[in-house]
Amino acid sequence: MTLYKNEVAAEYSDGGMRRTDGDRADIWDGSPSSLEEPRQIPLLLQYWRVVLRWKWLIVAIITVALVAGLIVTLFMTRQYTAVVSIEISRQADKIVNVQGVKPEVSSVDTEFYQTQYSLLRARSLAERVSADLKLAESAEFFEAFGVDMSEGGLFAGPRPGRLTAQQREKRNKVAADLLQGNISISPVRGSSLVEVRFTSPNPALSQRVANAWANAFIAANLDRKFDASSYARKFLESRLAQLRQRLEESERKVVEYAADQKIVNIPGNQEGAGERSLVADDLARLNGELAEAIADRVKAESRVSSGGGATVESLSNNAITALRTKRAEVASEYANLLTKFEPGYPAAAALASQLKELDRAIGQEEGRVRQGTSKTYSDARAREIDLRQRVDTLVSSALDLRRRSIQYNMHQRDADTNRQLYDALLQRYKEIGVAGGIGTNNIMVVDPAQLPLQPSSPRLFLNLLIALVLGAGLSAVSVLALEQIDEAIKDPSEVVRAMGVPNLGTIPAVAEGEPRAILLDRKSPMAEAYLSVQTNLRFSTDHGIPRSLAVTSTRASEGKSTTAYALAQTLARIGRSVILVDGDMRSPSVHVLLDIPNARGTSNFLAGEDDVATMVVWVPGLGINAMPAGPQPPNAAELLNSSRLQLLIDRLLETHDHVIIDSPPVLGLADAPLIGSQVEGVIYAVEANGARSSIIRAATARLRSANVNLLGAVLTKFDAKKAHFGYGYEYGYGYGEKDAVNAA
Repeated sequence: MTLYKNEVAAEYSDGGMRRTDGDRADIWDGSPSSLEEPRQIPLLLQYWRVVLRWKWLIVAIITVALVAGLIVTLFMTRQYTAVVSIEISRQADKIVNVQGVKPEVSSVDTEFYQTQYSLLRARSLAERVSADLKLAESAEFFEAFGVDMSEGGLFAGPRPGRLTAQQREKRNKVAADLLQGNISISPVRGSSLVEVRFTSPNPALSQRVANAWANAFIAANLDRKFDASSYARKFLESRLAQLRQRLEESERKVVEYAADQKIVNIPGNQEGAGERSLVADDLARLNGELAEAIADRVKAESRVSSGGGATVESLSNNAITALRTKRAEVASEYANLLTKFEPGYPAAAALASQLKELDRAIGQEEGRVRQGTSKTYSDARAREIDLRQRVDTLVSSALDLRRRSIQYNMHQRDADTNRQLYDALLQRYKEIGVAGGIGTNNIMVVDPAQLPLQPSSPRLFLNLLIALVLGAGLSAVSVLALEQIDEAIKDPSEVVRAMGVPNLGTIPAVAEGEPRAILLDRKSPMAEAYLSVQTNLRFSTDHGIPRSLAVTSTRASEGKSTTAYALAQTLARIGRSVILVDGDMRSPSVHVLLDIPNARGTSNFLAGEDDVATMVVWVPGLGINAMPAGPQPPNAAELLNSSRLQLLIDRLLETHDHVIIDSPPVLGLADAPLIGSQVEGVIYAVEANGARSSIIRAATARLRSANVNLLGAVLTKFDAKKAHFGYGYEYGYGYGEKDAVNAA
């Protein structure tokens, strides 16, 4: 990849480099003071990240608080209120729905509604509800209201399960008193709606009584109007019988004539649309297809007659567009090269040859487009001719059908008229009702009483609200305390502040799959991330990517070996000669990662052997060389402390462009500082949500004390969902992490 003038590098928060406005980027000098101050995150966004990071703890604390509030509420005495809403309309009696039979009342009659409210509170209605629900025989009803069952022999019959007439009368009286004492009537101001409320310790009982109260009120109202207009009901019943017979006869004629004349109609597509014949439906459909075919033929004919290479198809063809784009790029490079060299210059001649090949490919592709256009025109013309013949045939059939449909339409209109009359009278008969009178019932239930799931007293919502506030406060204190204790690096913005080195890149975590298999897919998020790291390394020195570098970490299993392998692979893909050296002779992993033998390697050379060629293994699938760790030595630090490590690096640089060393972790070992002091730069791998930042600072301080050039850090195993920071990006253009892993 060539870096052009005025190219802008990524910011520290994303890639770890400064902007550059000249021919070269500003180079980090190794001191934390030379780093730009990271952009300040808004306070609300910081709080939001904290909440999302500890969301399950917050949910757990609030849940416990709510459960505690619920338990406290459960030990309190509860009263449940069921509400049924009814509508009381002003009466308006009519026999048939014809204006002028009886004058309508337009003003609100206050006396009428006050009468209805009094009837709703009447004792007779309470006694009727008690009888409908058989409350006199229900000991559960009396126990719910705390009635003493032994008082006055009210609940003791002469025989079990039997009551005397006197006891039944007393029970009905007590039940009616309880119902009247716990019922409330609440008119809704400015409307004809009334809410009937009944309260009891039993929610099912409250629901039953409230609904029974509304139904009993409606039944009592209908009883007062029963048999008020029996003549009208009998009249409608006789007329319905006559119209039913006439309707059946007219419909039978329609069916018989249609069968005789072979007339088949289908219902309309839209509501209210009349029937359509199959011939007319087919004719409309084929006529539409014919119009489309003519348009397609005219369009194809215009394309064929236009000719030339700059047709719409050639301009919209992806292959031709790509070839022309490529030719423009090559032509631009060729023109730029001619400003410095003669046309005979080898590079210029190669570009000129490439231009000729691109022109030939464009011509061939345009020829294929013209052939496709001619084929499209011939197909469109053939389809037009076929559809025109079929439409002509259907036109003749449609004209013949119209002549035979005249008598059919007469029968159909007769049947429709009879059906409308029958439906109108049947609808009116249903409105009147068999047992109800001619006038429609002016009382109806708007909303029946539902089973009260929450008590009206005590107020469960208020208790839970208090518990919610207390739980939220306790969770806030707990989260703030845990946030102060947690020192792990969670997202890329914390790398610079915690370590004092630039963030070279962020490597996403993968849920499944081996790193080697995932990195083979160049479209995977991990491959894209390491490509970004390699790009940022171009700005780490004045001569681009360091020729020798090492990768280390605070502790094991933080992704340093994968990082070293991935960097070697990305460099090999751009044509660099790379060798991956396993410098971790205590716990080697390169041979396992690359599936190569570990018989000879780094430890053999450091021990005094000079035949490097026998220690290098070529990895054909990756295009890189590798030097495994070799046999495990008794003391790896003594071998690394000798001058042969620098000799090994120099020998490898004679045949390779880059030497990448997989170094051991820093803490507890002297290997990493020894290796880092011999290479041009060190990359520090940090696992997201891994080691504490204080330990990482101690490890980096140890490297600096050994004069190690820290190029920057790579944040590995990063999960944006756990970090909850507001960047919202994914690696790879158009590829999600899951898709990339599946592709690998």
